[in-house]
Amino acid sequence: MFLFVGLGNPGREYSGNRHNIGFMAIDAIARASGLPAFRKRFLGEAGEGEIGGEKVLLLKPLTYMNDSGQSVAQAARFHKIPLAKIVVFHDELDLPPARLRIKTGGGDAGHNGLRSITAHMGKDYKRVRLGIGHPGDKARVHSYVLSDFAKSESGWVEALCEAIAKNAALLVSGDDAGLQNRVALALRTAGFPEEKTAGGDRT
Repeated sequence: MFLFVGLGNPGREYSGNRHNIGFMAIDAIARASGLPAFRKRFLGEAGEGEIGGEKVLLLKPLTYMNDSGQSVAQAARFHKIPLAKIVVFHDELDLPPARLRIKTGGGDAGHNGLRSITAHMGKDYKRVRLGIGHPGDKARVHSYVLSDFAKSESGWVEALCEAIAKNAALLVSGDDAGLQNRVALALRTAGFPEEKTAGGDRT
């Protein structure tokens, strides 16, 4: 069994925040895969079904971002899911908007949700990094991630989440590069080409 985790904060007031794009991705996967409705489990909302011929548990921790690891640890231990089959979807300041990159392990880059999961589980889980851009000033980061996506951003957010959902089976098969390519193509087709950065993105 795989564990797909979306990071975000619970409550209607946070639902449109940039910090909640992980929740948005998980909701899109659930819709596209026809998974049963989420129910309260593992200190979060969870739904179980099949993607790409494998059982997958979708999880949205309701512990608030800083304690996401508690929920992930409960789910992983209950189902005996190894770290190699845990996939975490999260917002990424170091990537331009609408860009997706995947990596396994590494640092947490100041992301409190990742830091909590790493503290409870170790670092060698897969991260699906969903670019939201950077406000340009470190002092503005907190307010930026906890503010809603602008109306002008809704198009690429929806296109990104739908592309991930449509191709989620590639994560199960281990074809990370294939998912990145399919998502990039879908975004270009939808009119949201990847932005290029002068120094390249951090990995």
